[in-house]
Amino acid sequence: MFTYKTFVPRCATTSIVLVALSASALAQPALDGHNMQPRLGRLAPDYQGTIVSGNGSGLPLGQASVEQGEQVFNARCAACHGLDGKLAGNQLAGGIGTLATAQPLKTVGSYWPYAPTLYDYIARAMPYNEEKSLSVDEVYGATAYVLYLNGIVKRSDVVSNSTLADIPMPNRDGFIELQH
Repeated sequence: MFTYKTFVPRCATTSIVLVALSASALAQPALDGHNMQPRLGRLAPDYQGTIVSGNGSGLPLGQASVEQGEQVFNARCAACHGLDGKLAGNQLAGGIGTLATAQPLKTVGSYWPYAPTLYDYIARAMPYNEEKSLSVDEVYGATAYVLYLNGIVKRSDVVSNSTLADIPMPNRDGFIELQH
């Protein structure tokens, strides 16, 4: 009596598993934004109250010292930016005077023209992957500390909604204001 065995190659087994996974993925609704339905009856988010301009309009009430900001920075920012704000690739400090050189270093101190926009950026986008998780005073603190790391404010300074727009940034005159 003659018997034979059927062998299923490994690549065929892998193909069967992939087909099964693909079928289950196709059964799930796509969440890529293209197939989402409008949520009628819900209010749209109010972004008007969160827009901060270079002149400081839109800044929320609050304040923090450089020392308070150092605590926030070390706990929430230093992992990506380094304790001194100079971690390569995510550098926030240094570079003042380099914009006209062959290797400009764009940092808060060398490039940003207005201090309130630093507050706005931190409030909206930081810390990475935990955006908008800082309180208003923590954002003022982180802003104060980054300005301190760039030599723009003193260690004893307090940054607030009423003082931030008056802080002279090294590159304030480095941009052309467009007027209508």
